[in-house]
Amino acid sequence: MNLWQLWLGLTVIMLAGMGMHNAGWLTGKEDEKYHLNLRSRTKTADGSYKVEEKKVVWEPRETAFIICDMWDDHWCKSAAARVQELAGPMNTIIESVRAQGSLIIHAPSSVTSFYEGTPQRKKAQLAKFAKTPKPLSTAERWGTTWCWPDKTREQDLPIDDSDMGCDCAVKCDIRDAWTRQIATIGMAPEDALTDNGQETFNLLAQHGIKHVVLLGVHLNMCVLGRPFGIRQMVQQGKNVVLMRDMTDTMYNPERDPQVSHHEGTRLVIEHVEKYWCPSFTSTDLTGEPAFSFKQ
Repeated sequence: MNLWQLWLGLTVIMLAGMGMHNAGWLTGKEDEKYHLNLRSRTKTADGSYKVEEKKVVWEPRETAFIICDMWDDHWCKSAAARVQELAGPMNTIIESVRAQGSLIIHAPSSVTSFYEGTPQRKKAQLAKFAKTPKPLSTAERWGTTWCWPDKTREQDLPIDDSDMGCDCAVKCDIRDAWTRQIATIGMAPEDALTDNGQETFNLLAQHGIKHVVLLGVHLNMCVLGRPFGIRQMVQQGKNVVLMRDMTDTMYNPERDPQVSHHEGTRLVIEHVEKYWCPSFTSTDLTGEPAFSFKQ
């Protein structure tokens, strides 16, 4: 037996004893937990904000990922194109965290009827009722429950989205363009699907979820304001974070502060980090460079 055969034999014995999933010295993982670098912004004495980063370690089975409004189409052609570009990388991340035992909640607002009778929809509907620490929002926008900005804790958004944010050269007509979640993002039988705040809270309680990750679109509107979004989850006492490279905004650079679309998104991410919750990038989950749009 030569040295190579001896090394190979010892390796097989070692892996058999420890289990391949724990072979951190080969995979680069110390364990199967999430090691996240959370970025937030803290107000200083002079009124400015200081960037702070905190390392946390989370159990996958205590973590839920809520996918906000990644629809199959959008009335704004530019927004629809960015969702299509984002969906593939997002699906790769979702497949990975699902395999590690995290709860996946698909939340395509206003089109949940498309999924009526599916295992994912039934899972949300049948989750045991859990009383929320605070009353859920009863405000409305666009014919659905909404969580409006909380003036006691946040300033106005740093971008003007009063025109609804279409950044196409020729502005698109607002219409009901979506019928379902974009098919690029797969669903597994163990996933759940809802756009309802109470159903979301029921799922989190039933699965013993301590940490909630929001990803999807659009940050200045739905990711913040939906009944399963950042404002609601924070107000209900959940430990919430934003995956900041897995989002986009509705922002027209012709409006204040007249910066590029992606700079506008960056400003809204800063707003979230100041007033609502920390953020991290998918790099912490994949080890790959953070996602960025091609245009």
